[in-house]
Amino acid sequence: MSKSTRATQMLEKAGIAFTTVTYVYDPGAERIGLQAAEAIGEPPHRVLKTLMVELDGKPACAVVPSDREVSMKKLAAALGGKHAEMMKPAQAEKLTGFVVGGISPFGQKKQVPTVIEIAAFEEAYVYMNGGQRGLQIRIDPKAAKAVLNAIAAAVVA
Repeated sequence: MSKSTRATQMLEKAGIAFTTVTYVYDPGAERIGLQAAEAIGEPPHRVLKTLMVELDGKPACAVVPSDREVSMKKLAAALGGKHAEMMKPAQAEKLTGFVVGGISPFGQKKQVPTVIEIAAFEEAYVYMNGGQRGLQIRIDPKAAKAVLNAIAAAVVA
């Protein structure tokens, strides 16, 4: 497995400190983020999942703890929209350039408005997908917010 992806390259280019962790990805896992947390030995609230959504018909990204569900109503409000819904997997793959299970908020083909669940900022570090299945990036959530130009908001149900 390569530890160099568009996600890691984006962070390196921006001068952001991070480390990578690899694990055995289980394609049959019911909840990918929870499987990743268990595989790397971290609590699920520290391993964040990347969700691609449509906000009033336009793409956006939500980064939330793997053991929580996003509230589409709260997400739409955080981004100043009216209606949010999950993006279809094929559309998310085409938009980001990553495969489902390996979608990272970093290094997407086109940067979209991004929200990071505010609870993540209570942690000294979090994990986010590194741009391929079985690769996680350990990063300071404040650094992730800065490089993504993200919004911190309470968006979980």
